[in-house]
Amino acid sequence: MANFYTDNPDLKHHLTHPMMEKIVALKERNYTDAEKFDYAPLDYADAQDSYDKVLEIVGEICGDIIAPNAEAVDHEGPKVENGRVTYATPTQQNLDACRKAGLMGMAMPRRLGGLNFPITPYIMAADIVSRADCGFENLWGLQDCAETIYEFADEDQKQRYIPRVCQGETMSMDLTEPDAGSDLQSVMLKATEQPDGTFRLNGVKRFITNGDADIHLVLARSESGTTDGRGLSMFIYDKRNGGVDVRRIENKMGIKGSPTCELTYKNAKAELVGSRRMGLIKYVMALMNGARLGIAAQSVGVSELAYREALSYARDRKQFGRPIIEFPAVFEMLATMKAKLDASRSLLYECARYVDLYKIYDDIAKERTLTPEERKEAKHYSRLADALTPLAKGMGSEYCNQNAYDCIQIHGGSGFMKDYACERLYRDARITSIYEGTTQLQVVAAIRYVTTGAYLNLIRTYEATEVRAELQPLKERLIAMTDKYAKAVETVVAADNKEYADMMARRLVEMAADIIMGYLLLLDAQRNESFTRSAEVYANFIEAEVTKHSEFIAAFKPAEVELYKAAE
Repeated sequence: MANFYTDNPDLKHHLTHPMMEKIVALKERNYTDAEKFDYAPLDYADAQDSYDKVLEIVGEICGDIIAPNAEAVDHEGPKVENGRVTYATPTQQNLDACRKAGLMGMAMPRRLGGLNFPITPYIMAADIVSRADCGFENLWGLQDCAETIYEFADEDQKQRYIPRVCQGETMSMDLTEPDAGSDLQSVMLKATEQPDGTFRLNGVKRFITNGDADIHLVLARSESGTTDGRGLSMFIYDKRNGGVDVRRIENKMGIKGSPTCELTYKNAKAELVGSRRMGLIKYVMALMNGARLGIAAQSVGVSELAYREALSYARDRKQFGRPIIEFPAVFEMLATMKAKLDASRSLLYECARYVDLYKIYDDIAKERTLTPEERKEAKHYSRLADALTPLAKGMGSEYCNQNAYDCIQIHGGSGFMKDYACERLYRDARITSIYEGTTQLQVVAAIRYVTTGAYLNLIRTYEATEVRAELQPLKERLIAMTDKYAKAVETVVAADNKEYADMMARRLVEMAADIIMGYLLLLDAQRNESFTRSAEVYANFIEAEVTKHSEFIAAFKPAEVELYKAAE
């Protein structure tokens, strides 16, 4: 029997990171919940034991049920009839298994029926589920929408909706429309207030993951006469009330088990979340940041599967009288795949820990006034989380696609056939760098942390950490890369040319991400020698990348931007 948690010791390494002790103590309010709930932890060791046991259950369900069902789900897919979606039979089996195991609403408070998990172990579960079936993670992972209800809804709404999610009801976030994809300011679904204070929604939504969910978070235009984000509000739509039908399910390249729906709203009853006009400006931004962290976890899970499939095949496949893993062309690819996997996972959990800390402080602030020191910490971790989220999503999804590509390449002609899992995971991987904000949009979100020096400051913080003597040469190489990065940033900023800066943005963001992940792997190796190989291989890889980008920027003249316009 497979267990996707216990067969991967790297997960436990991240779960027991030194920062987790502070995170758990804050989340558990110094373990005072144990006075009210008999299953609440008594101390840090007890909490870690709880996370460990639940993640072991996640790993078992993934290894024994979800992963074996993945191929059948891909073939069968969901169907729509009379405006309602029916999941593929194996998808329903997956959901039933997760519900019975109590794996819904993991991050929600105990008083609302959840497990009160910090974000980090919840994201770890998403990492594991994604390795089993990338498409199913979309359905299971949308429980994260409950976080938006918890953060911004009133107490009555929390009491009515969050326990339902914890008991296994599904969620969706209905944001995009036929004419409003990445540009959510253009959303036109109309919300009309009624005398009783509820609203009626009318219009169309498109590309809605799990669009026939039980509970929807909907972005709609509540202010007539407006055309920008200031006229948008957030609403909860309850499927029990009717008024929303699935017009069709998109015929997608991958993630076949996840129904991507076009929805029609006809006087659908809904209720406002929080304040009017804050739907896009505040609530969707928070929702999207959580979703992007989820896609980063999904990307890492797919990278894990791609690496394992490639490694297994390379060990078994013989050519010219020996296993292909013995050929340098193959073992170099495998080592680089593993390094990219480890780097993106380290960035994912670094980001998750920062998200945990600022969100917990925000939650505590609803109960009591934070001390000046706590407010300072909350602001610090919020900035770090905001800075790392686009890197985790953007680079994690790009590495996911690269690893899926290399997995097929190692399989050769066999990888092009549906007989092997790599064909499916290659199709599944492609969406990760598109939805919840393309890689290009992640660069737009990240570039301000390049120009303000936030990434450089973070890198210098990592640089100040002492490492063992045998790791010092690796650290010195990262310092040299940082100098190249800093010079490239200076060159672009000094030019004072917006088009040129925009054109160089991805190179600068990738350099920052490369170096940050290089340091995170170095620090992983400091804690656990098993990461040393990946840290060294990754340093070799990014040294070439940083050099390439820095030399391109040094040689490129701002006026040359016109050459690229001419190619349009």
